[in-house]
Amino acid sequence: MDTNEFVVLKLLFLAFLVNTWMMSGTSASDTFNLEPITWQRRLCNESRLRWEVEVCGEDFKRDMAHVDPEQWCNLTYFMSEYHLFTLCTETKAQSVDCYWPNPLVESYIIHIHKHFFSNCTIEEVIWMDPPDDTLTILILIPVFLTLAMIALVVWCSKRSDLLA
Repeated sequence: MDTNEFVVLKLLFLAFLVNTWMMSGTSASDTFNLEPITWQRRLCNESRLRWEVEVCGEDFKRDMAHVDPEQWCNLTYFMSEYHLFTLCTETKAQSVDCYWPNPLVESYIIHIHKHFFSNCTIEEVIWMDPPDDTLTILILIPVFLTLAMIALVVWCSKRSDLLA
C-alpha cells in the first residue's frame, strides 16, 4: 500500500472516531419530546416597575449630583453613572417580569433626559461642498476605473483563444 493511501486511510479512520465520539449520547429519541411545551409567562407588574425605575432614577440623580452641571453635556464625565442607570432599569424590568425597553421605562428615561440634558444643544453642522479640485478627483477616479475595467474585459474577451 502506498504511503499516501495509508495516510488517507488513517485520516478517514480518525474522522470516523471523532464523529462517533462527538455524536455519542445524542440520539434524537433522547432529546425529542412529543409533548407540547407550555411556557408560563407571568404578567408584567407595571406598578412595581414604575416604583423600581424611580429607585434607579433617584440613584442616578444622586450620582449626577457629584458631576459638575457644566459637564452634564459631556458624556465622558458621567458615562459610568449613565451605564449604571440603564443597567439598573434593565435588571429591575426583568425582575418584575417586564421586557426591556418598554414604554414605561422609555418614558422615564425621556423624563431623566429632559431633566438633565435639556440644555445640551448640538451646534448645527453647516455642510459645505469640498473644493473643486477634490471633487473633480473624487468623480473622475471611479469613472476611469470603470472605463479601465471595461477595456480589460473587452481585451480579454478578444484574446480568449490565447488565454484558454
